Amino acid sequence: MESALANPEELIDRLRSRGWRLSAQRRVVAEALQGDHVHMSAEEIYSLARERLEEISQATVYNTLRELVSMGEVRVLLADDGVKRYDPNISVAHHHLLCVRCQTFKDVHPRGDEGVELPDTERFGFVLTGMDIVFKGICPECQLSLEVQDRD
Repeated sequence: MESALANPEELIDRLRSRGWRLSAQRRVVAEALQGDHVHMSAEEIYSLARERLEEISQATVYNTLRELVSMGEVRVLLADDGVKRYDPNISVAHHHLLCVRCQTFKDVHPRGDEGVELPDTERFGFVLTGMDIVFKGICPECQLSLEVQDRD
């Protein structure tokens, strides 16, 4: 199953179709959100955007991310370290796998998740708008560093 935006211009195309004014600043933020398993913090997005457009401000990046989230074009994930990560992959239903050491997220498509449901007695009057499951573990790179530490 595909995990990233299929077309590098997919997010930009969706924004255009919604009539969103694509200034140079907004465009570099949207471009920074493209690629495999993109779950970057605002600081990482700002850093990438500055590489492409030096005069972009941190406030513009934060404001653009806030707009994208409110439009439903980007989803916010909260890692265990409390840092917000931004996921632009909204076109394919998926959940996440989080490394509890380095806080890396990966998109995952578990089998059988369509059977997960919350009974009415557990909804406390909420109207459900979505669901996000986060599997947690230790990524291969962190496993390797743990093995190296154990040998020392």
